[in-house]
Amino acid sequence: MSGMIPIKTDSEIDKMKVACQITASILDAVGEIVKPGVTTEHINTFVHNMILENGATPATLNYHGYPKSVCTSVNEVVCHGIPSEYHSLKEGDIINIDVTSIKDGYFGDASRMYLVGGEGAVSAEALELVQHTKNALNAAIDIVRDGAHVGDIGAAIQEYIASTGKRYGIVKEYTGHGIGTQFHEPPQVLHIGRKGSGPKLKSGMTFTIEPMINLGTEKTVLSKMDGWTVRTADNKLSAQWEHTILVTDTGAEKLTQSLNGQDY
Repeated sequence: MSGMIPIKTDSEIDKMKVACQITASILDAVGEIVKPGVTTEHINTFVHNMILENGATPATLNYHGYPKSVCTSVNEVVCHGIPSEYHSLKEGDIINIDVTSIKDGYFGDASRMYLVGGEGAVSAEALELVQHTKNALNAAIDIVRDGAHVGDIGAAIQEYIASTGKRYGIVKEYTGHGIGTQFHEPPQVLHIGRKGSGPKLKSGMTFTIEPMINLGTEKTVLSKMDGWTVRTADNKLSAQWEHTILVTDTGAEKLTQSLNGQDY
């Protein structure tokens, strides 16, 4: 992505907040159906219907040929997992559910991790990976403010992951992005970086931060069968959390913050 980074007006920000709140409400609700035996296609139907009930449009449906209204990425799937009636969740799985709603021409994009069967059902290393990935996202959000740089975001993620002492892989090929009246706008938001590098952030910019952290290698493999599903090259677990962020004079606002009081 290249070109000028759009600065949103107050009225545009208000419209973005509506789209983002629809996405957040869906991610709040979908957790209730993430259980052993549920198919990822059932999750797709649930998300699709809820988006429509809110007077919005699912952004991923038919986007460059993507066939579904949500991405469901289970275990070793890094991103863009396609829902299927043949894929049932199992106790102990971890799943990323990625929802993007379009309302009145504006996009709201976020994803969360869910633990199938609850915390007690997943392995300790899976639970730790999920939490560290969430912490990495929050570390990046904490440095966002008017006058910071795009490179500061990736640097903050790298610094946090290094501080864990774990040999996690940070995915490089798939990144965050500007968002507004288009699904993907400038800037590209890498999850690795150097402090003080890249474009300067300005109040009114909106973009996603969505680190993908792997239990093993950072290398990924794109499915030749469907052209969408991205897996870890070593088939080890991957986790991702994502928010749409608004840059403010004093920091950042999570436009896709949970509406039920939870810290996500």
